[in-house]
Amino acid sequence: MTANRIISLLAIFGGLAGSKSAAQTPAAFEQVAGILSWRNIGPNRGGRSLAAAGSPGRPLEYFFGATGGGLWKTTDGGTTWRPMTDGQIKSSSVGAVAVAESNPDVVYIGMGEAQLRSNIRPGDGLYKSIDAGRTWLPIGLRRSEAISRIRVDPRDPDRLYVAVLGSPWGPTDERGIYRSKDGGTTWERILSRDRWTGGSDLVIDRHHPGTLWASLWQVRMSPGGGLSNGGPGSGLFKSVDGGDSWKDVTRNPGLPAGTVGNIGVAIAGTDSGRVYALIDADDGGLFGSDDGGDSWARLNQDGGLRQRPTYFNRLTGDPVDRNAVYVLNLLLYRSIDGGRTFGTIDPPHVDHHDLWIAPDNPRRMISSNDGGASVSVNGGDTWTNQQYPTAQLYRVATTADVPYHVCGAQQDANTICVPSDQNGSRSINPIVGQEEFLEPVYAAGGGESGTIAPDPRDPNILFATGPQSLISRLDRRLGLSQARDHQVSPTWNSGPDRERFQWTIPLVFSPREPARLYVASQHVWRTDNGGRRWTRISPDLSRPRPGGQTGSISALTPSPRDPRTIWAGTDDGLVHLTRDGGLTWRAITPPGVTDSSQVTSIEASRHRPGTAFLAVTRYQVGDRAPYLYRTDDHGAHWRPITTGLAEDDFVHAVREDPGNANLLYAATEHGVRISFDRGGRWESLQLDLPDTPVVDLVVARNDLVIATHGRSFYVLDDIQPLRQLGAEPSGPVRLFGPGTVYRRLEEASFRYLLRDSVATFSAEVLDAAGSVIRHLTTGTGASRGSHQVRWDLRYQSPPNLPNMIMWVGQPLGPLAPPGRDQVRFTADGTTSTAWFTIAADPRSTGVAAADIVAQFLLAKQISDRVGQTHRSIRRIRNLRSQIEDRTAAATSPELATAA
Repeated sequence: MTANRIISLLAIFGGLAGSKSAAQTPAAFEQVAGILSWRNIGPNRGGRSLAAAGSPGRPLEYFFGATGGGLWKTTDGGTTWRPMTDGQIKSSSVGAVAVAESNPDVVYIGMGEAQLRSNIRPGDGLYKSIDAGRTWLPIGLRRSEAISRIRVDPRDPDRLYVAVLGSPWGPTDERGIYRSKDGGTTWERILSRDRWTGGSDLVIDRHHPGTLWASLWQVRMSPGGGLSNGGPGSGLFKSVDGGDSWKDVTRNPGLPAGTVGNIGVAIAGTDSGRVYALIDADDGGLFGSDDGGDSWARLNQDGGLRQRPTYFNRLTGDPVDRNAVYVLNLLLYRSIDGGRTFGTIDPPHVDHHDLWIAPDNPRRMISSNDGGASVSVNGGDTWTNQQYPTAQLYRVATTADVPYHVCGAQQDANTICVPSDQNGSRSINPIVGQEEFLEPVYAAGGGESGTIAPDPRDPNILFATGPQSLISRLDRRLGLSQARDHQVSPTWNSGPDRERFQWTIPLVFSPREPARLYVASQHVWRTDNGGRRWTRISPDLSRPRPGGQTGSISALTPSPRDPRTIWAGTDDGLVHLTRDGGLTWRAITPPGVTDSSQVTSIEASRHRPGTAFLAVTRYQVGDRAPYLYRTDDHGAHWRPITTGLAEDDFVHAVREDPGNANLLYAATEHGVRISFDRGGRWESLQLDLPDTPVVDLVVARNDLVIATHGRSFYVLDDIQPLRQLGAEPSGPVRLFGPGTVYRRLEEASFRYLLRDSVATFSAEVLDAAGSVIRHLTTGTGASRGSHQVRWDLRYQSPPNLPNMIMWVGQPLGPLAPPGRDQVRFTADGTTSTAWFTIAADPRSTGVAAADIVAQFLLAKQISDRVGQTHRSIRRIRNLRSQIEDRTAAATSPELATAA
């Protein structure tokens, strides 16, 4: 539902939907898809960013890469930002960005995340722009998966170097350091180790561009977030001939002797001999060299500089002061004494990943962190804000409010709920920063990784989960400070019998028993009293392992048809079902789903007993294929339903349409997909949505609402066209069954599709008795295709007087009362009519329907009298004008006197 509510009145070209099978063809869907559009509703706050860059010659122009959100650009110093790569790139996470110093129109980006955590996105290589980011073309390394650095020769925009980390999940052949001398047309690998070791950091000496420093990192992630960090492949290297040859300096005097992990490296801006290295090792820390790397001294072992070295561990040298160096970690550290002591500077968010400093002005910089990117022009004393919709959300829930609220948990920024009707009049890719999204926006309790479950009996009550098994209950009338913790077990319980919870904990109300709430660890738990007491209703449903069990339940779904039926799936590839409320559980795992698989979504059908849809991912073992299944017999048999899905577009969630049993929606790594035949074939529902991970979706009223992991929330308004694609056409205009519009809250927007161009066309709104109450449009013709007509729910306004100016009190037609009305389309003399409903404002309590009707009748009487008065004045003025004309031309004094 939106402020510009779409009451769907569509026409389908003749023959496109003449049968059920025709409605399932891509051609039919593409015609209808042309009139649909995604709408971003925020939240207007940034998510994680790993890369940022600017230009010496353009002090107001900067770029940053959003993980899951593409590349963004500002041309006013960070006041406003605009997405630049939507519709042009085939992955979503920018891991590296570089602007050519000698030609700032040349911009390079590398895709994929090389700063490692449990939820990272792979990339698809390098892209290049030669027009300052307006258009993009791929330039190779498509199988690199994670690019950590791009460095461009400051004198030559076509000579560049790239550090490729490669897949964090498995061995790959593309790892190492690459060079191109022709702007990315051809590539050569100039430094590498093995299939487990990739390029981590890379710097180029601006004063001697033939001098390069690079680090290689041996690393491997495993399912569940485990990580093997470091090994013989890791090392630090130097080249003085532009990468033709390299010297391994890892064991040079003064550097750690043991196993080495990730290494960050920086060159002092005015002294090529001064080099800094931040080395992850047992005896690691910050090291410095004053002789170009021949010998080193440990400068600092402070734990704040070294924490989470697989996620941070980067350095930036000051371009002017050889003793100034920045360390990027949870905080942004700066030293002005050669790394021996550090203070901090404070961008708007913590967790820092990249820092670009203008080579001609060290007070001008841009920082990338887990809240986006910020610009400073005074050396870090103040920063621009991070107000752009690149939030990384985990799940989505909607409340029963009107307009409904959309809620989710944002990585590194707590939970949030936003109104669904905000941003309704803005474009899909707004320039953000100059104006805020509408209020109210509020937190829902829980934490950054949470699942939110609005109480179906009271939209003011929200349950939410968070890290460390947090389960909160919030009454939003009391405020967040009054939220109560109702966790199943204490967070400090770390013994062998502890409850093992997911990062994003399943939390869901029973659709059939609205007082019953479920949550899952490795067990399923139930409460009937708002979390004050929990009852365990299952055994450990995860997979037994030698030395103790490590799995947990990652998907939990009570049946919307049978309150005793519950489906559960784990992060180690098991699916279970109970049909007696938890007394007994049966393993129903589809064949081929192994312990390295994670069940991310189970959708129990509300239309068919025994039917459920299952989404499974295996990307954490390097397998990005989609795994999607359907059962029609309570899991006794499963059928793969992946036809039409791309081979690397794995599925996070699947949902069944509540109004059409054959219609399914899938949230995938690259967007949204739709099936019109219960998963028999999938089509893209991307429309104008950018490539972004869609991690969850839900149907709210007649809208499809999605949570993205990099572009905040989107709404696809009014999906009635998708639900009714199979209906029979009749005449030149085809009408779908329209929905309901709320009085005083929404505007009706009638969309229609003409089968052919017509010579005459009109649209009118009629009351229940068939009387015309508003002429919406009348024309001499309308073209073939899609159109839209809006109605503000008001009767015809009284006619104004010529040249009348009213600052306030402009006479409007009365607002239509609740009830059933009609809309009538006439094309070339053929008429089609459909009914729709105007509902009372649900926020108005204690107002009788008779009072609303009486108010309407009074307003109608006033409007009619105003109209009558204005028409009378028009007649008087017309008569006066005629008399004056005749008097001026009169030759008879008697006529003038009579006039």
